[in-house]
Amino acid sequence: MNTEVFIKRISAWAPGITGSDEWKEWALGNKEITAGTKGPDLSFADPMFRRRLSLISKMTIQAAHDLMPLDNTKIFFYSFRGEISRQFNVNKMLIEENMLSPASFSLSVFNAPVALATMALGLKGGYSAIYPGYNSFSTSLLTAQAAILGGTAEEIAFIYADEEVPSEYCSFFNGNVPVAISFGLLLSKTPDEKCVGLKLPDEQDNPLSFLKKTLLGGMNVSP
Repeated sequence: MNTEVFIKRISAWAPGITGSDEWKEWALGNKEITAGTKGPDLSFADPMFRRRLSLISKMTIQAAHDLMPLDNTKIFFYSFRGEISRQFNVNKMLIEENMLSPASFSLSVFNAPVALATMALGLKGGYSAIYPGYNSFSTSLLTAQAAILGGTAEEIAFIYADEEVPSEYCSFFNGNVPVAISFGLLLSKTPDEKCVGLKLPDEQDNPLSFLKKTLLGGMNVSP
């Protein structure tokens, strides 16, 4: 393989897609991600813990869970919109009630999904929550690749997640309203028999087109 970084495992979650075979069908254009804000059930997490989670936090936790084991693996978390639904509700509360709930604010910050994932799964490898520079998905994976090639770690977990946007924001997307989706990649310097080389996305690629290319390139969604 003519590469220096390898994808050893891949996980993915989106409404209406279940299992590796359906993800392959999606990548081939034969199945669609559906609308929905319920999220994964996270039956492995404590019920009191998961009842407060947003959609993006649930998706991030599921993607990390399906990449396990990750006990000492650092997570690089990327999102274009973060906790956009919670942020909308925080802004609405400020405008309409001139007040702010501390609990709502604490769960609306950009790093909330990955922080909650480490808590839910007992992960101790640390994390970085980074917005993709210049609104470019390719820069996010370039940063993750650089961490490995620069000697930061032998393996890292790359997790991308974005939820559906509130209806009030849909007009900003010119009819191309984003779907809810999360996926994770276990990236490593060391190849194994099931890995594929990491191919950085082109500048015009978005997370969905990158995931499709990766699945069609030979990877299967875990578990």
